Amino acid sequence: MILRWLVAVLALFQGGCATVDYYAQAVSGHFEVMGAARDMHSVIATTADAGLRTRLEQALEARAFATSQLRLPDNDSYTQYVDLQRPFVVWNIVATPELSLQPKTWCYLVVGCVAYRGYYEEASARSEADALKAAGFDVSVSGVRAYSTLGWFDDPLLNTMLAPPTPYLQGVMFHELAHQQLYADDDSAFNEAFATAVEREGVRRWLAQHGTTQERSRYDVAQQRRGEFTGLVERYRQVLLDIYANGEADAAKRTGKADAFRRMRIEYAAMATRWGVDAYRHYFDVGLNNARLAAVATYLKWVPAFEALLRREAGNLERFYAAAARIAKLPFPDRRRALAQLCGENTCSKY
Repeated sequence: MILRWLVAVLALFQGGCATVDYYAQAVSGHFEVMGAARDMHSVIATTADAGLRTRLEQALEARAFATSQLRLPDNDSYTQYVDLQRPFVVWNIVATPELSLQPKTWCYLVVGCVAYRGYYEEASARSEADALKAAGFDVSVSGVRAYSTLGWFDDPLLNTMLAPPTPYLQGVMFHELAHQQLYADDDSAFNEAFATAVEREGVRRWLAQHGTTQERSRYDVAQQRRGEFTGLVERYRQVLLDIYANGEADAAKRTGKADAFRRMRIEYAAMATRWGVDAYRHYFDVGLNNARLAAVATYLKWVPAFEALLRREAGNLERFYAAAARIAKLPFPDRRRALAQLCGENTCSKY
């Protein structure tokens, strides 16, 4: 049993040369989450919190929808509930060199390498981030509301998943179940883009059947803004790639980097003014650096490729999953070429 727990934790927290302390916090943190899980039906029947009861009922409805309509894994994930009494379940670190957008990876033999590292305690994440900064890395630390054990365990629903408005809850469940559906070792960008594409399609189908006109409109507006924001991030990622590859001295590259981030802030301010809402203020408040841009790219770079694949399969999710699985089995260079071909002209960015 302990070995099974450790293997599952290794699937979540990738860390080459990880210390004993890191293993200990990962194992104990996951034990804490799983040990606090309560049957969701029991919570619904006994809670005096009408708002919580409604959200849990919505979650069970979305869980059934994920299996019946999205053909995602049929197991007991999201049939139990955990109140962690904190806003995030883990805090993830992304790190890049000062003059590069290539994220640092942490690796284990069990499931390969990923471009982030997670901690159950924010203080521990901040301490590790400080050490990476001292070593010369650009670092981003962000709270995470959910994670997937990739099918090793039946993941519980967390209070951290309930806070944002509909359809966040549904979307994050679809996203994490998609990781159980398909996971490619050593390829965070593939895995996150696949799960994001499934999430978006799942939410669209959910809202078509269960959402109100207001919810559908709000989601469409949010997705439009998200597309504009990620387009802004991608433009400046390309600017920085050119700066870092131009052969100039490091001092000139640092000056170009600072100027790029200054111009990015100005463009976003104009964008937020046009929207009438500062939707991504948090992204800028914590400070711009290479790691912030790399984190966005990891999740979204290949989403257009998977959306194109879904269109090619005429919206049939079972065929889409099978086609994506075939791509996942390709050697890494061939996998990248296959995704790039799906993207077409100017849809996905270059490495």
